[in-house]
Amino acid sequence: MKTELMKLVLNLYHLYTMASTRWHMADEQLSICTVDIEEYIANDTLIKLQTSNADMFPNTHDEVDFEFLGNVKGQDWRIQTNIYGNGSTTRGREERYLVPFDPTEAAHCYSILWTPDYIIFYIDDVPIREVVRTEAMGGDFPSKPMSVYATIWDGSSWATAYGRIKINYKYEPYVSEFTDLVLRGCRVDPIQPAVEAADRCAESVEELMSADFALLTPRKRAAMRRFRERYMIYSFCYDQHRYGSVTFPDCDYVSPEHTRFGEWGDNKVPPKEIRSRSVSRRRSRRPSSVIPTGDEMLH
Repeated sequence: MKTELMKLVLNLYHLYTMASTRWHMADEQLSICTVDIEEYIANDTLIKLQTSNADMFPNTHDEVDFEFLGNVKGQDWRIQTNIYGNGSTTRGREERYLVPFDPTEAAHCYSILWTPDYIIFYIDDVPIREVVRTEAMGGDFPSKPMSVYATIWDGSSWATAYGRIKINYKYEPYVSEFTDLVLRGCRVDPIQPAVEAADRCAESVEELMSADFALLTPRKRAAMRRFRERYMIYSFCYDQHRYGSVTFPDCDYVSPEHTRFGEWGDNKVPPKEIRSRSVSRRRSRRPSSVIPTGDEMLH
């Protein structure tokens, strides 16, 4: 399925705006190219692209998120990824990254691949995160059919500088546009028994998992490692103040990545400024691949 333009607006009288596709999908590849954000979307406005089934399973919902966190004009933008399974909201698996572009200047492509065995997040065709399902994760891995939502809302309580900077409605309305939404997968009845859905969707899942975007080649893995080394600023895996001695089966605690993060889960040596302040590019409706490609990130 492919859709055209979808526009979300936030102002003082509409503090939460949502658009959704009413297609319940079992295992899918979701791409939105492009997301275009107006210049003054800053100061605790939160834009979210997600798959979720909270409407059907309010207490045991699954969710996979891409979130633009609140931004202070002139500073680097931050994006957060997260997953929940079976209502595991007390065990959020957030990761946050600086992005090497200004999303108000050009539109970009954001993709989520969700399969029975793993989830991959992409920005401009560069993989930035992989979540591999393990037996120890149990119901924490999203497994029930989900719909796709795009939202824009006031996140003043936490989204910018942990809530220290609030939204400024002087600059309303805040606008984001989503175009070229592509869904690949198997459409199902959300209350259909899981076994029946799995049998009916077997062919679609096989086709999905054999596609190029589902295969993390050594070159793609190198690009993902380089992105995470350069831009990741927070990982739930290392947040001892939040989770204490709890360990997560989907975290690699012996990786070199571990040494870069402190007890609050934040990068001990934050990345330097990653985009020029002096160059103002002309806004474009076309996707802009500012993130280095796989070949470039190998060097």
